[in-house]
Amino acid sequence: MTISSLSGNSTLAALNARAAASLQNTTSAIPSALPNPAEPQAPNFAERLGDAIKEVNSAQDKANKSAYAYETGATDNLASVMVDQQVSSLGFQMTMQVRNKALTAYRDIMNMPV
Repeated sequence: MTISSLSGNSTLAALNARAAASLQNTTSAIPSALPNPAEPQAPNFAERLGDAIKEVNSAQDKANKSAYAYETGATDNLASVMVDQQVSSLGFQMTMQVRNKALTAYRDIMNMPV
């Protein structure tokens, strides 16, 4: 049994040749991995946060309008008024909790030793 010596140059050359051959076979796959500017992009964090705040604001407006309508006698459906008030309250509480968590995370990062 003989053990042949390995030459670093010949091993690297073989790996480079294999990599070049696989690159030629997969050149069509590389551009698809890059983002296509024509495709619609998913909203980023700031856009999602802004949309969530707008939804909470619209829920609060709806609750205020339904409460005003009940107070003025335009409607007598107290259940829908209460549901609108609860939806508004829950949305506001969730927004405050997200804000508190973000501030806590910011403070934790700022207090990290460098």
